[in-house]
Amino acid sequence: MTFGIIVGSREFFPGHLAATGHKHIVEAVTRAGHQCVILGAEDTEHGAVQSYEDAKKCATLFKRHVDEIDGIIVTLPNFGEERPIADAIRLSGLKVPVLIQATPDDPGKMSIQWRRDSFCGKMSACNNLHQYGIKYSLTTSHCVDPLSDEFGEDLARFAATCRIVGGLRGLRIGAIGARPQAFNTVRYSEKLLEASGISVITLDLSEILGRVDRLSDGAPEVAEKLEAIKNYIPVHGVPAPALLKQAKLAAVTEDWMREADVAISAIQCWTSIEENYGVVPCTMMSMMSSKLMSSACEVDVCGLVGMHMLALASQTPSALFDWNNNYGSNANKAVCFHCSNLPREFFKDYKMDFQEIIAGTVGKENTYGTVDGVVKSGHMTYLRISTDDASGRIRGYVGEGSFTDDPLHTFGGAGVVEIPELQKLVRYICQNGFEHHVAANYAAVSGAVVDAAENYLGWDMHVHEG
Repeated sequence: MTFGIIVGSREFFPGHLAATGHKHIVEAVTRAGHQCVILGAEDTEHGAVQSYEDAKKCATLFKRHVDEIDGIIVTLPNFGEERPIADAIRLSGLKVPVLIQATPDDPGKMSIQWRRDSFCGKMSACNNLHQYGIKYSLTTSHCVDPLSDEFGEDLARFAATCRIVGGLRGLRIGAIGARPQAFNTVRYSEKLLEASGISVITLDLSEILGRVDRLSDGAPEVAEKLEAIKNYIPVHGVPAPALLKQAKLAAVTEDWMREADVAISAIQCWTSIEENYGVVPCTMMSMMSSKLMSSACEVDVCGLVGMHMLALASQTPSALFDWNNNYGSNANKAVCFHCSNLPREFFKDYKMDFQEIIAGTVGKENTYGTVDGVVKSGHMTYLRISTDDASGRIRGYVGEGSFTDDPLHTFGGAGVVEIPELQKLVRYICQNGFEHHVAANYAAVSGAVVDAAENYLGWDMHVHEG
């Protein structure tokens, strides 16, 4: 990622503090694998922003890199001139997340030659940003050494925040097919999403199936997808015609997504594809999610947004589950399940199979393509996003827990999850009318999700502390 960096300094503080602060923040950011856009000592005194003239120079520099900068970091090696910092951000025109870092004083170095006063200056800088209407993020500790491991964690969290905010602005979602009639729970407001910069591009399922029908079995793109499927998942026992159908469906769907310039997809399944085409789309969707092109079933667009936010934050695949079953008498454990299109990264073992639930309605031969297996153990973040038409708000809840190694003998993609105070969480879900679907990701990114959603997007978020 690329960060625009502002070194805040107040002129009557020792200049060497600004100089070393400049050096240390660049070292911290580049050490984490990111790029810096920052004034140099040839541009302003110590490369810092101390006046309105400095602010204009900084803004001009940022404007030259407007298409590159993902976020702004304000570092305060001393008190800093609060107004020029806010001026620089305002004049740049950038609408990206902003992180405020203040370097701590050393109690043994409180003379005029060493004293920083960054503890106080951070409050003044934040006050001015608040007055200017500029949103900002904070480090975990009020003051933190930019070269410390703690700031490294702060920076990683801020980078995740920037990826979420940047990844949702201008996002185009493909909604393929109609919401299944029996799933009122996945209804949503396109208009509320549009107000947050997220567009939904719809396509009737018949158009996908029509394209599939016109695509030759021997087309090169079909052969390519067929090979990709066989390399992705064990297919022993799956009839060859079912594999061919999945390959054609995948080729057509991804081709339309490229045409429509949509990044992620929510797809109708239950039970139109099975009845009209004779296959389930699960493997195709699993493969897309594995490539960070998150794909949700039952046209759950808001569930898809949650998947995408987690994937943006962690840069690893997300899945969409049902909160599905209790796990015996353990109040803090539950079974998360889907039938399933989970990406293979969620499994300790997996194979392609038929969909046992729908098979009872449409026949086993029409339901091959599910990704069947046991979900592996590991720490996870869960997230649900929902549009609330009654309040005109987008809202959600987020928390962290873990998938366990508890035994579970069932079908589809399923795992046991353990969440502290789970009964409080499910009560909150029911009391507030949230959906039965939840996105999950093997990462600890709830902090970045809340920062991005609540602070920069203006969504209402509930954090389950447990």
